[in-house]
Amino acid sequence: MTNHQYVHRLVNLIDPAGNVLLNMDYDQAVRLVASGDANRVNQIDGQFAICVQDGRDVLMARSIARPMRYFLAKRAEGPCLVVAERMDELRDQLAKEGLEDQFHPSYTRMVPAHHLVRLQLIGCPDPNPDYQRFFTPQRNTLSTDTDQIGAAYIGRLAEECSRWLDQLDPQEPIGVMFSGGIDSGAVLLVMNHLLLARGQAPTRLKAFTLCVDGQSSDTEQAKRFLQSTGLEMLWEVLECSSDDLDWRETVRVIEDYKPLDVQAGTMMLAACREIRKRYPQWRYLIDGDGGDENLKDYPIEDNPELTIRSVLNNLMLYQEGWGVHAIKHSLVHSGGQSRGQARSSAPSRLMGFTAFSPFALPRVIEIAEAIPFIELTDWDHQKLYALKGEVVSRGIRLITGIEMPVFEKQRFQHGAIDADKFTQLFPQQEHEYRKAFLQCWN
Repeated sequence: MTNHQYVHRLVNLIDPAGNVLLNMDYDQAVRLVASGDANRVNQIDGQFAICVQDGRDVLMARSIARPMRYFLAKRAEGPCLVVAERMDELRDQLAKEGLEDQFHPSYTRMVPAHHLVRLQLIGCPDPNPDYQRFFTPQRNTLSTDTDQIGAAYIGRLAEECSRWLDQLDPQEPIGVMFSGGIDSGAVLLVMNHLLLARGQAPTRLKAFTLCVDGQSSDTEQAKRFLQSTGLEMLWEVLECSSDDLDWRETVRVIEDYKPLDVQAGTMMLAACREIRKRYPQWRYLIDGDGGDENLKDYPIEDNPELTIRSVLNNLMLYQEGWGVHAIKHSLVHSGGQSRGQARSSAPSRLMGFTAFSPFALPRVIEIAEAIPFIELTDWDHQKLYALKGEVVSRGIRLITGIEMPVFEKQRFQHGAIDADKFTQLFPQQEHEYRKAFLQCWN
């Protein structure tokens, strides 16, 4: 059989309903991806994963908040490309095709966020994908005035959240994954502000805070935040037992083994489960994921691979990860938040929620990348860590008129549970998580 006689197939398992498109409908977005023009793909606003076939060409594009994976299966009659959100969906489809022996998680590929991927179904050997970046925000274009920066950043956040609200039934409740930290606090205050501006009751919002075994520093922090802002009526504490936390289950859910992501995903899964138990019909959740990455608020000292110069000199380092061109960390997992977002998206999807992460949207990242971090911090770690609280609180005051309290940063997995119990629940070594990940596919 000659090459031109090969039968090529695409099995596209990406559900269009999982996209959150803010400025166009799905058919319009598909046409932009099908054009093969990265500049046109950049017109899509929202969180999305879109796959289109044009003859033997397959084009794929996604934003950070929605993963998209693919697997190229080999058949005598020609290649079959399977595209899905999850690895287990790829495996199950191959099993239906009688090709399960070909599957291994290391053979799956992740579409890197912010890139248009073109792959040709031309038979063996595997085609080499072409990557075109469709989102390249301009860096350092804002002034050093933190009021102007805050107004631009939170103003853009509010615009995107407003577009999201436009798409929802005004009777639908909205859950905010709320710790009382800077990012979840900003999301809650912006959403409250937008609902009031629309003449809608802010009690449509519910600020959900996870508390494990009745001991949670997040609970105290959230209480102080809500008392300070007069929004205690929106609060609901999600109580759960540490006996219900199983990090091995989380590894299966998020299909990854990075310790910090597994730990955070375990708490997210517990929170989503409790919300679903209390509110069987609840649909919408919104979170602050992406805020730390945007304002580069991670302790550089904890990562021996990073320096403050690498963090401040590299475009979207925390959002996309460290690597060369489009490939960050690995072909299988992508990198940075582009990889780690599964800690929130996978548990919420499993429990039947539609989740929205506005800080992870390209139009919000665009403002963050425009901040002149080097001028503002002069390469000083402590100035960098303090910058997020200053920028966001100033922006909240200017956009909403509310004085937002700013507390010391802590990760979700640490704030939801007592420190000693956390140590008892989670392994300290990454190889334990890796081993559990590989066991998922035995």
